[in-house]
Amino acid sequence: MAESSAEASGSVHRRCVAHAPAERDASPGVASKWIRLNVGGTCFLTTRQTLCRDPKSFLYRLSQADPELDSDKDETGAYLIDRDPTYFGPVLNYLRHGKLVLNRDLAEEGVLEEAEFYNITSLIKLIKDKIRERECKTSQVPVKHVYRVLQCQEEELTQMVSTMSDGWKFEQLVSIGSSYNYGNEDQAEFLCVVSKELHNQSYGTNSEPSEKAKGPHSLKAATHEEAHR
Repeated sequence: MAESSAEASGSVHRRCVAHAPAERDASPGVASKWIRLNVGGTCFLTTRQTLCRDPKSFLYRLSQADPELDSDKDETGAYLIDRDPTYFGPVLNYLRHGKLVLNRDLAEEGVLEEAEFYNITSLIKLIKDKIRERECKTSQVPVKHVYRVLQCQEEELTQMVSTMSDGWKFEQLVSIGSSYNYGNEDQAEFLCVVSKELHNQSYGTNSEPSEKAKGPHSLKAATHEEAHR
């Protein structure tokens, strides 16, 4: 499985197998240019120049045979690295040509883990920027709202607005004049527009204002409701 995934990433690799002595005893010039890496059982062949792209990386130190770096080799002379070869392919290709190329089945977070392990700073920054950009696009999905229009009298208005709850918010107040007369005083009437975010709920689910939000007298019943995108 790791082998086929790495092939898709374009890396030159194969399963590490023992070579004949004549093949291992390559000329000094060739041996110094090409380096074999055994990553999680999959062998990658690359140049020393490629591994030296980032002087602060683990792979740079490995290619320079850093004496402070405890590195083992397999029977073919390939450096042993206990990491996932599937995600190593894109890392190696980035060092080759400076571009991040991912198959659709590879997660950016997986490549980020490998980039952080190998300490390739420019690749770490590139992937984090791509992840932020992806998350930003996801967060820009339009939010649905439900609106209600409540009818109330002037004496009920202040209490109703101050006791809004359950996510309902006051949007607009419209005066509709004085329709009632109690004694010698006219009672002004208002239409109060309130709204609430649906949060991916199906229309109609929990879209009723609570009794507290409606006010003490249920406010003559709601007269209008619509879903707004």
